[in-house]
Amino acid sequence: MPQNHIMKKINLLSFLVLICLTSCTDIKKEEKVSKKYAEEPHSFSKPNQAVIKHLNLDINVNFDSKQIEGTATYNITSNEASEIILDTKFLEIKNVLADNKEVKFSLGDFNKQLGKALKIPITSATKTITIHYNTTNKTEALQWLTPQQTADKTDPFLFTQGQAILTRTWIPIQDSPQIRVTYNATVKVPSSLMAVMSAENPKVKNEDGIYTFKMKQAISPYLIALSVGNIEYKAVSNRTGIYAEKSVLDKAHEEFSDMEKMVAAAENLYGDYDWEQFDVIVLPPSFPFGGMENPRLTFATPTVIAGDKSLTSLIAHELAHSWSGNLVTNATWDDFWLNEGFTVYFELRIMEALYGKDRANMLALIAKQDLEDELEGFKDSPEDTKLKLNLKGRNPDDGMNSIAYDKGYLFLRTLEETVGREKFDVFLKNYFKTHAFSTMTTEKFITYLNANLLEKNQVEFNTEEWIYKPGVPKNQSIITSDKFSNVEKVLSEFINKNRIDATITKNWTTQEWVHFIRNFPKEITVEQLTTLDTTFNLTSSTNSYIAMVWFEKAITHNYRGNNVDATIEAFLTNVGRRWYVSTIFKAYKNSSKVDEALAIYKKSRANYHSVTANTIDDMLGYKE
Repeated sequence: MPQNHIMKKINLLSFLVLICLTSCTDIKKEEKVSKKYAEEPHSFSKPNQAVIKHLNLDINVNFDSKQIEGTATYNITSNEASEIILDTKFLEIKNVLADNKEVKFSLGDFNKQLGKALKIPITSATKTITIHYNTTNKTEALQWLTPQQTADKTDPFLFTQGQAILTRTWIPIQDSPQIRVTYNATVKVPSSLMAVMSAENPKVKNEDGIYTFKMKQAISPYLIALSVGNIEYKAVSNRTGIYAEKSVLDKAHEEFSDMEKMVAAAENLYGDYDWEQFDVIVLPPSFPFGGMENPRLTFATPTVIAGDKSLTSLIAHELAHSWSGNLVTNATWDDFWLNEGFTVYFELRIMEALYGKDRANMLALIAKQDLEDELEGFKDSPEDTKLKLNLKGRNPDDGMNSIAYDKGYLFLRTLEETVGREKFDVFLKNYFKTHAFSTMTTEKFITYLNANLLEKNQVEFNTEEWIYKPGVPKNQSIITSDKFSNVEKVLSEFINKNRIDATITKNWTTQEWVHFIRNFPKEITVEQLTTLDTTFNLTSSTNSYIAMVWFEKAITHNYRGNNVDATIEAFLTNVGRRWYVSTIFKAYKNSSKVDEALAIYKKSRANYHSVTANTIDDMLGYKE
């Protein structure tokens, strides 16, 4: 064969090898990139192509126009992408800059759940993007309150609620929990008000109404939070304290005086608190949740101020999120149980450490009752009773129910009892430390669980059944409470003999009262309800939890005594906590009293945050 032909073949072979090596390298590179972020059905962003890393927020809070206006500037990184995509909903985008030069942006079609994709052209050299924008009157994350809707009734109030995908309604952002950002913010508010965020916060008002914030730890977008009002601060310890309106501050401070003990108990269980400060702001009663675990500043409802610390497990729950949720975060909302199941478990371990096993077990049994009710409610859609969900095309709020919280808790408690608490605690402590400031998928957790707990200790456990199958497996923890057994005896004697000794109930906890009321039999009479109300004045209870379960039973059993109808209406008009409100309106619906419910709802709806209003709209078929 001629020498030049041999050389041609060698060159061709070398060329093919080079192509193969380059191609294989590109494939491996693409595989590596594609695995960094999971597929996300609730965000338009494509973080594997281009992703935000740090936010500089500069905004003005205008109570007259009820708008937030300003700029969101991001440091970004890209994989040689030609555009970066952000999530927006009900925002007015004025103009966009890339590296301080105006660029032509585009907005995608509107999706009812997701809003619109904001597409910004970039190059491989682009380092920053800046969006000039303002919110609108449809913005769902914000609730603007008049002075009359606050505790002190002197000044207006504003708070945000970003979970699950509402941050995109007040900040244009890549609104997926697996995307973590640090942020700085400058917030301008009226000089009579104070601004606080999920960041390093002021303790006193500024004269000029300009506040600056820094969050140096990377957090998920749903945890970026803002509140503005005439509030004051009172420390509980050097790293815990309370923000609230003046008339609420002392009561809240007394109610939550065990906050430092809770932090210490939590650290003793699962390692250092990594957020420096743990403060709580008590919001007006329209706040839609019991609490929201915004890092460094938990948002809380005033409905947990009972005067006897009996509802402070909510504070333990939000504190626990500092590990499970904020430190190790569900990658997508299909993995929501990883946030909440772990947090309920951790919450009850904190409560046990501070207040004893009896208190923790009563809370656990009430949670189990909630789970049983939820399972019954989902009997026609059993797929929704799995821990790992498929919420594509649905609002992620659909997965925020007792399944994630209480089935998730029961799974972990059963696991703990199977392997032993000592081994389980070592496992959890290492889990939080190993995955700190990162996100977690269900599948990644299962792999970690198998390698670091089950296989290590040669334990067999039906993990896949718990996570991927409907309902609750048979090998579930058996939870008992002597206190609840005594409550059931008292109730049985009352039903059978129509008498009750008030001295027996004198020292009952909130949980015992809730168990007592929840277990009223179907055949309980109006006369018996009258006796209980006359004896214990349940209709006028200042404990919101007891009031809620009592109102539910009053509606269900058609009890109309002691002006209960007007009291229920006043409660629903004043309180916006979604759990309480939806429980009571559901009782109306299930009792074929939708007209009564709608009559109240038309009056109370304006006081609710969109999170609560959307739930009740769907429940009652209400349209404005």
